[in-house]
Amino acid sequence: MLKSLLAIVALSSTNAFAQAAGAAPAQNPIMQFLPLVVVFVIFYFFMIRPQKKKYEEEQALLEKLAKGDEIYTKSGLIGTVYGITDTVVTVEVSEGVRFKVLKNQIGGLYKTLTESAKK
Repeated sequence: MLKSLLAIVALSSTNAFAQAAGAAPAQNPIMQFLPLVVVFVIFYFFMIRPQKKKYEEEQALLEKLAKGDEIYTKSGLIGTVYGITDTVVTVEVSEGVRFKVLKNQIGGLYKTLTESAKK
C-alpha cells in the first residue's frame, strides 16, 4: 500500500515538474491530419483506382458481349454465347449442350485469354 502511494506521489510530482517547465508548442492542426491524408492517397492509387478501372473494363466487356462470342466463365468453363438477356447468358459448350450463367460471372473473351498465354 505504501509503495503504491509513493509511486502515485512520484508520478504526480514529475508530472507537475513537466508542466512547470512549459508545454510543447501546439502543432498546426493540418499537420496532425497530414499522415492520414497521405495514407488515404496511397490507398487510393494502389488499391481503389486499379479496382475501379478493372470493374469498368469488365462492365464494358459485358455491354458489348454478343451472340457467337467465345467466352470463359470465372469458374473456368469455356463456350460460345448462344443467347443473352439482361442478367443471364446462355452458353453452348458443345453442340446441343447449353447452360445458363449469370452475366456477371463471365470472365472474359477466350481469344484474349489465349493471346495473353502466347506472349
